[in-house]
Amino acid sequence: QVQLVESGGGLVQAGGSLRLSCAASGGTFSSYALAWFRQAPGTEREFVGAISRSGGSTYFADSVKGRFTCSRDNAKNTVYLQMNSLKPEDTAVYYCAAGGISLSTTQKWYDYWGQGTQVTVSS
Repeated sequence: QVQLVESGGGLVQAGGSLRLSCAASGGTFSSYALAWFRQAPGTEREFVGAISRSGGSTYFADSVKGRFTCSRDNAKNTVYLQMNSLKPEDTAVYYCAAGGISLSTTQKWYDYWGQGTQVTVSS
């Protein structure tokens, strides 16, 4: 069983940056692909980005491509989401998820989820 805890959320002005972290415990961290999803009020949770087990491959939603990057430190059991050039429409609760052996944009692919961290971007 893998437990995931996100941190790093907060309030930032449009154009600013935040770095989210997701620390894992339990399980074998390096054996899981990892992903970030987000959910804004009144909307369904959506895919943001994913990273392969080695960290060598990443994939992002078109809405964040070029602004967000994802990295992982398997020695620290931590995955990061660097968010730059933030926009008000990036406001959401951000979740990290672990599961599977390859990247996926599908929520059902991921077995383990964190509790989420709030990101608010003011205009």
